[in-house]
Amino acid sequence: MEYSLVCSNLHALWSSPVKKKLILLSIMFLIWVYMLYSCVGYCSTMPSLVVDGYRGKESGPAVGKRTETSSSSSSSSSRTDLVSRLLSKPQPWEDIESDYEEPSIRTAASRDLLNNELETDRAEEWDEMRGEQLQQRAPEPSAMSSFSNGSGSKKLPQAIIIGVKKGGTRALLEFLRVHPDIRAVGAEPHFFDRNYENGLEWYRELMPKTLEGQITMEKTPSYFVTREAPARISAMSRDTKLIVVVRDPVTRAISDYTQTLSKKPDIPSFESLTFKNRTTGLIDTSWSAIQIGIYAKHLDNWLQYFPMEQILFVSGERLISDPAGELGRVQDFLGLKRIITDKHFYFNQTKGFPCLKKAEGSSKPHCLGKTKGRTHPNIDPEVVQRLRDFYRPFNMKFYQMTGHNFGWD
Repeated sequence: MEYSLVCSNLHALWSSPVKKKLILLSIMFLIWVYMLYSCVGYCSTMPSLVVDGYRGKESGPAVGKRTETSSSSSSSSSRTDLVSRLLSKPQPWEDIESDYEEPSIRTAASRDLLNNELETDRAEEWDEMRGEQLQQRAPEPSAMSSFSNGSGSKKLPQAIIIGVKKGGTRALLEFLRVHPDIRAVGAEPHFFDRNYENGLEWYRELMPKTLEGQITMEKTPSYFVTREAPARISAMSRDTKLIVVVRDPVTRAISDYTQTLSKKPDIPSFESLTFKNRTTGLIDTSWSAIQIGIYAKHLDNWLQYFPMEQILFVSGERLISDPAGELGRVQDFLGLKRIITDKHFYFNQTKGFPCLKKAEGSSKPHCLGKTKGRTHPNIDPEVVQRLRDFYRPFNMKFYQMTGHNFGWD
């Protein structure tokens, strides 16, 4: 009796056209809600999938604070840190320590200058990173199909441009990237000075994919003056080839100051920052612009971990006057065929340095950005001469250590 009553009621509902439409709309609404719920649940898992895909299946030895026995929760946290670090701007590197006597109290002007230098470095590196995004290297046509098919792998760099700041490292890297057997990171990773605690796997993921026979490279000029960098690079691989672009230390210091001045025009004068005491003529070696140019002191640290034959010194002056000649030396040092020659360069009179006739991945000429080739301010000749006298014994020692006279005196 109850069953027949229910059936008759359902028949009555279904027989009404209006009620029939309401029932159909209700069913469709429930289906739509279910689909929406399922989509939200799926999307919530996407970040983890993206990070896992980015990290890939490769593994590398952990260094710093990371270990192979990390828990699943710490692994998840590190994956999140990886994405956040890659998307964030590079952080400024801390000023190097000095073996020389420093004033017990630094002036407010010196402290402000140091902060300005760090902020300037950070802004300029970010400009380079953005430029790199616009000029990503295009694989050679013969290799394009291999990359699209997923072949090639990310490797730790076999060669690193370790210095020096304002020596010509950006020019060297851009010139080298013309070579089909060199794949390089454009932005400075700062792994061995700022990001070492992230581990080698994090570092490797920053590298571009390479095919068999190609060399992976990166450049971070602050490595040369970072005390821990030689030991850390040696721990990664004792076979790593190192390239140092050096320049007249007096000109380099002025260029360093010019970079900071372009961002912070209210900083103290070059002359006032050069001396601890202008009257006595004592040079302030605690100022990084001065200290970086004491090449012999920094090289001593590197020779504790690498033999001289694994370090190539490129002349920043010759990189301007004879780029093909210096690039020939670099290609020989890396064991590569001399593909980059005179035909790749033309001299830009306005900027005052060579440019590429045809940049990698492009059919158009390419010069370095507006942050390169700035006009130096006029410096008191007496200050310049005092700096030359200061650097002369260090330069002589550097010539003896490298077996090459760079002609700065």
